[in-house]
Amino acid sequence: MAAVTIRDVKTILTAPEGINLVVVKVETSEPGLYGLGCATFTQRHRAVQTAIEEYIKPFLIGKDVSRIEDLWQTAMVSGYWRNGPIMNNAVSGMDMALWDIKGKMAGMPVYQLLGGKCREAAAVYRHADGRDEREVEENVRAFIEQGYRYIRCQMGLYGGLHPNLAKPEGALEGAYYDPAAYARSIPRLFEHIRGTVGSEIELIHDIHERLVPIEAVQLAKELEQYRLFYLEDALPPEQIDWYRMIRAQTSTPLAMGELFVHPLEWTPLVSERLIDFIRVHVSTIGGITPAKKLAVLGEAFGVRTAWHGPGDVSPVGHAANLHLDLNCPNFGIQEWTPFSDATREVFPGCPEVRGGYAYIEEKPGLGIELDEEKAAKFPPHDELPAWTLARKPDGTPARP
Repeated sequence: MAAVTIRDVKTILTAPEGINLVVVKVETSEPGLYGLGCATFTQRHRAVQTAIEEYIKPFLIGKDVSRIEDLWQTAMVSGYWRNGPIMNNAVSGMDMALWDIKGKMAGMPVYQLLGGKCREAAAVYRHADGRDEREVEENVRAFIEQGYRYIRCQMGLYGGLHPNLAKPEGALEGAYYDPAAYARSIPRLFEHIRGTVGSEIELIHDIHERLVPIEAVQLAKELEQYRLFYLEDALPPEQIDWYRMIRAQTSTPLAMGELFVHPLEWTPLVSERLIDFIRVHVSTIGGITPAKKLAVLGEAFGVRTAWHGPGDVSPVGHAANLHLDLNCPNFGIQEWTPFSDATREVFPGCPEVRGGYAYIEEKPGLGIELDEEKAAKFPPHDELPAWTLARKPDGTPARP
């Protein structure tokens, strides 16, 4: 039997939620057989598109679709320099699409090719924000009524709400926040939520790298009494050595990794058991192939998965997350962002959430389709999200 080969590669940019998504479509020599992959790097979507069209596509044309591991390895080093978010996302689009194709050829969902199910659905968490403690409480209660048992609590999104900051004259534009005021407010928030909602619901908080390392250590210690499910992204990747100090001083569970692009960022945290959850953005590390290996590494050291799942992951990427979630024995939790009607029209087959659990479409491959005509009705935009331009009260640029 002749090998099925890659005939064409397309990059589809769309933004049905107002968030730029990048999806790769790999078409094969077999009529009607194609695969979809997520390559979403929202803030650099056009750079990823160029990488796919100018480098990944010529590399793939004529190759055998069955050789996923070989194609991943050779694509990753084909430019010699590797492990950056733009090329990793480009390779991810290829990788997920090839897994989608393999599942369709086998007549099986991708999770079956990974070894089958360890669970029927993936528990998910939602984001409860608010201007003050009571508004956060109201939103937490609303999610509980919908069946969610894991809820992330923020107060003023990342870094808190501080409208009356005393800025210096001539301060530049940006998303200003006060790290000290933010750090003081979060223990009060969780004292209120635990006191009003109780201890049965699992609570999460995302620092989002908004504190200097020693402040993150202090906050993790203060939050220990409120028994968080985990404290997320306490530090930026550049400061991961500080996790040794946090781990030595508190039992607050720690999650880290949505900015990771290189194995040397996560390997020491996992192998030294300095974190409890690994939460990489699967497309930014290169797709399903490296994510499965990372999950296996985590299993060996008692670290659970919590893949990144915000609005800047396409439904294709969310489906890939869920196939991994269903398969991995060390699954922890899945971040979840609901899909609008517009997104569901562009991406038929979106996963569904019922009773706090996400369910995939039980179809061959990833179970997601893409309506290219409808996708074209939601073109991408080139404005940077305001939150990426964070600044401290005196105007100093901060890492978001």
